[in-house]
Amino acid sequence: MKKFIFPSLLTVLLAGCAHTPHEASPHSHWGYSGEGAPQYWGQLSADYQLCERGKNQSPVNLTNAVTSHNSVEYQYQPSSVSLVNNGHTLQASLQSANNQLKIDDKTFTLQQFHFHTPSEHQFQGKHFPVEIHFVHKSEASELAVLAVMVKEGKANSALEELLHNPLNVNEKMALTQPLDITKLLPRSKGHYRLNGSLTTPPCSEGVNWVVLQQPISASSEQIRSLSHTLENNNRPVQPINARIVVSE
Repeated sequence: MKKFIFPSLLTVLLAGCAHTPHEASPHSHWGYSGEGAPQYWGQLSADYQLCERGKNQSPVNLTNAVTSHNSVEYQYQPSSVSLVNNGHTLQASLQSANNQLKIDDKTFTLQQFHFHTPSEHQFQGKHFPVEIHFVHKSEASELAVLAVMVKEGKANSALEELLHNPLNVNEKMALTQPLDITKLLPRSKGHYRLNGSLTTPPCSEGVNWVVLQQPISASSEQIRSLSHTLENNNRPVQPINARIVVSE
C-alpha cells in the first residue's frame, strides 16, 4: 500500500488567527455566518475547543490520488426515511439497520445522511455544488462518514423524492415510500480515505472519512432547491497537517 504524507503547516493560515479575539455572548449558537460563523466556533463553548485547536479537522482539500489496497465496502437497501430541516442542514434519518459500511472488517451502520452546499471537501482546490454525508456508527460508537460529491447534470430521482416538498426550518416529514439510497451513490467505489473530524461543533476527532472520487449528478433545479434551503452551510477546509491520505 502506498501512502502519501502531507507536510505539516508550520504557518497556520486560518482566518480566525488574524482577527481580534471574538467574545461570544452567553446565548451564542453556532452557524455559518455572523457571530456563530466557523471561525468563531472554538470560542463559543468549551465543548467546541477542538474546532479551533484540533490537528485532524475536516473537511480538507484533497490534492493527490495515491494508489492503495485498503478494504472499504458498503451495502444499502431501500429504507424508510424521515426528513427534518434542523436549521443547519436537511437531514434524512433511517429506520433500518441493514445499511452498512465496512472498513477493514469493522462494520458501521448508517444512521442518517445530510447535505452541504457547496461541498465542504475540495478536490484540487475546487468545490462541488453539493456534498452528501452518510453518517455511520459502529457498535463501539465509532463514527465513519461516506462523502459523495454532486455535480450539475442529469436530474437525480432519489433527490427528487427528498426535495419534492421543501421544508422550512424545524419542519419534518416522512417519505411515503422507501428510498433507494443507492441512487445517491456513484457507480465507482474509488475513494480517498483519511482520519478527520465532525465538520460541525463539537468537531470531535477520530472520524473515519471515506470520500468517493466520482460525483453523482443533479439537475440545476435540484441544486438550486438545496442551495435555497441550506444557503451556505459548508465549513472551510482545514489544514491537513501530517495526516496520511490513501485512495483506492
